Amino acid sequence: MTDRQDFASASLPRHLARGGLGFGALAGSVLLIPAVGPAALLLVPVGLLALRGCPTCWTIGLLQTVSKGRLRRSCVDGRCELSVARTAGSTGSAGSYGDGIVRFRAAEPDGVPPREPVAPGR
Repeated sequence: MTDRQDFASASLPRHLARGGLGFGALAGSVLLIPAVGPAALLLVPVGLLALRGCPTCWTIGLLQTVSKGRLRRSCVDGRCELSVARTAGSTGSAGSYGDGIVRFRAAEPDGVPPREPVAPGR
């Protein structure tokens, strides 16, 4: 797995500006059809380019931009952990390992916390 973030922007304001341009162009392309006819549909490629493909791609990018540098996922032996880097001002040591990272185990699909494996015969 790579740590590459395909849809993240350099900053949150830049990402929100891209979203405003993209969604504005898509809305304009539909709303301007009565005024300028099918030529308004020329705004669709502009909107999709600003959103980097689709509104879902933009939303994924928003989540990646917000969490950039804070969340790390690591999987070892079929067990995955989500690590959250603590900021310099945070205090407390619950869940920390002395390296500035707080680790959480991923929950099961039904929301129940993962159970420890039980040895056979128990």
